[in-house]
Amino acid sequence: MANFQLTGIHHVTAMTSSAPKIYDFMTRILGLRLVKKTVNQDAIDTYHLYFTDDQGLPGTDLTFFDTKDVSWNVAGHHMISRISLRVPDDAAIEFWQQRFSDLEVTYGLPDRHFGALTLPFEDFDHQQYQLISDEHNHGLAGAYNKLGTLDEAVAIRGLGPVYVTMDDLGAIEPVLTTLMGFERVASSNNETLFELANNGHGAQLVVVADPAANLGSYGWGGVHHVAFRTPNHDTLMAWIEKIQQTDLPDSGYRNRYYFESEYFRPVPRVLFELATDEPGFFEDETYLDAGKKLELPPFLEAQRAAIERSLTPFDTAD
Repeated sequence: MANFQLTGIHHVTAMTSSAPKIYDFMTRILGLRLVKKTVNQDAIDTYHLYFTDDQGLPGTDLTFFDTKDVSWNVAGHHMISRISLRVPDDAAIEFWQQRFSDLEVTYGLPDRHFGALTLPFEDFDHQQYQLISDEHNHGLAGAYNKLGTLDEAVAIRGLGPVYVTMDDLGAIEPVLTTLMGFERVASSNNETLFELANNGHGAQLVVVADPAANLGSYGWGGVHHVAFRTPNHDTLMAWIEKIQQTDLPDSGYRNRYYFESEYFRPVPRVLFELATDEPGFFEDETYLDAGKKLELPPFLEAQRAAIERSLTPFDTAD
């Protein structure tokens, strides 16, 4: 399995109360690109929006379901609790602090986590994010949205460490290290940093141990799952075989058209996915047209009329 090592974060999928509002927040405020406007294949009356860098590369992909008939997220343990987005350096953090102030985005004070300068902020759903400076980062290279309005010197360049809150570190650590190949890198107070393949911020997960917290409840403003990268179909199938040799609940193989995947739960209520780097988001759209209209994978195309009736349309052509 050493040749099939997971290389980093593939994408993070969160839940939003409003597809149009998250489109505005991600593109106008954060400067990301909507590279795919489609539906949740497991709930086809729900949008699935993919926000990425210029090329829709794995590791830059923050996605959202506008899930219906759920309540608001309640923070607690056994939850994916914070999303990180990478910026080039510490000076970019200063730029974003001023930008958030100007645009009336709720944010906190800059702080350092495991040596990197961070800036916490939230969106209209109180989804918890942080910007993290790549000034002292190593490993996976980042990218940015060349079609956006922000300068490369300050633009977001991909996903950084994902935070998971647990009541007990020991419940999840063996799955991370023994099964998935994470290395335990450092600990600070109640936070423990894990990393894949020495690939830096784009391959890190932070476990926050909070035994005093209540059990969390997922909803709008929460994270649905985090996906980790595996190169192709063959490596994914090897991972599925390995996971199915454990007693962890798993989904089996899933073909998402833009990637192939497998879901499993490392601990109850926390959902991980393994996703292939191939084939990518330009399977059915050109570079310039990506994200401007509703795209469906071939196996859903026959249901297009019914799907479109179930969705509230909004314009993403700009």
